[in-house]
Amino acid sequence: MLWARCLVAFNQRVTAAIRPDERKEAGLNFLSYLAVIAVTLALSYGIWYSYSVILVALLNEFGWSRSMLAGVFSVFTLVHGAANPLIGALCARLHPLSLMAGGGVALGLVLWVDSFIATPWQLYLGFGVFTAVAVAACGWITALVQVQRNFPRRLGLAMGIAGSGVGGAMLVVVPLCQLLIDAYGWRTAFRVLGLICAAWILPSSLYLLRRGRASPEPAGAPPAASAMPHVETRSMTLAEATRTAPFWLIVAVYFFGNVCSQTLLVHQVVYLVDHGLAAIVAASVVSVVGLSSIIGKIGGGWLSDRIDRELVVVAGIAIMVTSVGALAALGAAPSRWGAYGFAVLLGLGYSVIAALIPAMVGDRFSGPHFGSIIAVGMIGSSMGSALGPWLAGYLFDLTGSYALPFLIAAACGVVAGMASWLARVLRMRAMAGGPKNFL
Repeated sequence: MLWARCLVAFNQRVTAAIRPDERKEAGLNFLSYLAVIAVTLALSYGIWYSYSVILVALLNEFGWSRSMLAGVFSVFTLVHGAANPLIGALCARLHPLSLMAGGGVALGLVLWVDSFIATPWQLYLGFGVFTAVAVAACGWITALVQVQRNFPRRLGLAMGIAGSGVGGAMLVVVPLCQLLIDAYGWRTAFRVLGLICAAWILPSSLYLLRRGRASPEPAGAPPAASAMPHVETRSMTLAEATRTAPFWLIVAVYFFGNVCSQTLLVHQVVYLVDHGLAAIVAASVVSVVGLSSIIGKIGGGWLSDRIDRELVVVAGIAIMVTSVGALAALGAAPSRWGAYGFAVLLGLGYSVIAALIPAMVGDRFSGPHFGSIIAVGMIGSSMGSALGPWLAGYLFDLTGSYALPFLIAAACGVVAGMASWLARVLRMRAMAGGPKNFL
């Protein structure tokens, strides 16, 4: 894929400037390793974000209500979130890459089964439950644990590069899904995506597993959060982490931030189509969101290793809230270029939540229980991702307008930014000698 090729090409230039002994010490190089994980995340979460165009196809074929169709996505995100703690616990016992490989096979099989859906209950069970579990197995938690174990010195940048694959999902996979739907129908789209997922995720995960533990950070790489004042902490269990204030602030950022972002990401295509843009143009808007999110994740990750991560998160959320207003304005004056401007804002804004909140968790709760802690924390993400799109669809069915859903999304974004800012305030107090549960 394009962004993976760019990462590899850039990495070749970087490693060429490092002395031969440093290159040998680096082993499997930094960007190539992360590019493989990024492509896996692009495919697995391409299924997640493709639902915005699949929703339109199902709406046209079956005439089901928007709240019912949005409810499927809500079930998907809730099941995905509920599966994450189990995946995190398994990562402490099994190799994350083994789980990723198994998840790739399961995802290919369940997408094939999804292509035979004919009733709402089949959609809820097939896509909402089984597909969500498969995505979780080869998705974000397994990738985060693998990255956190291998790249502690440049954690923000490493998570940003790996997380850029989710942007690649919107850049490549969603338009591909739309093209397949236009040419062959949504059933064939499910089958093709399933084959692609299995064909990449299984062999690539086994390849990384066979290469063994990566040690690719070149000599001289900055330590984790090198410019961010840091509080020395001991490794915490999940139970201990849940008794700290920062854990619940991070959950709040996840929850309210995802109410905002997922409301826009799920309903943006149908909203733009409602206001006169062609479906393929609306799908291309998703690609622009993906492209800008790649820039936001990598750039934001790099920046967060040099200044306070919380400040980068607050800035990103402010941009995301601005994108809500931009999308609402398109209802009055729809245009292709206006839609692309909205997409740039959304991509840059929402990307910090996905990429940098896990790094904030890593700063505070690194150690053998990181997988379980981040997985439980991400339940807040799943709940927000479930509530936002469903509530938007329900309110649209009641009012015939997205005005109230967009207002709620913006308000939730503001709350998420406030929670991130408060997490920084508590950390600064802990550095000044305050309670350690304020780290």
